[in-house]
Amino acid sequence: MDFKIELVPLPVADVDRAKGFYVDKVGWAADFDTTVHEGLRFVQITPPGSACSVCFGEGLDMLPEGSSQFIQVVVADADAALAYLKDRGVACDGVQELAWGRFVTFADPDGNRWALQQLPPRG
Repeated sequence: MDFKIELVPLPVADVDRAKGFYVDKVGWAADFDTTVHEGLRFVQITPPGSACSVCFGEGLDMLPEGSSQFIQVVVADADAALAYLKDRGVACDGVQELAWGRFVTFADPDGNRWALQQLPPRG
């Protein structure tokens, strides 16, 4: 049996600000932005090449008030990921070298944190 993670919720205070950050600033695709009815809005964003998306919105009640997420994503090249983010004006830390990989980190306006990991060579 396969278990495929396809959607991770993010808590956000301002849906339009969050969508602007992920789509306009970070450059990820907006798959859906649907208002089901007043008080219920669903937005789904997918990073390029990812089989898993993130979602946020209004009235979803997926996460407790005041929570935040930490999401780790694998990238082929941490230096290229850092350059991509910096070119788009995303505040991020430089590449951190650890025994288990090379990492670039950033956060969205709501404090959700991301770690982009270049895996170490296998062998």
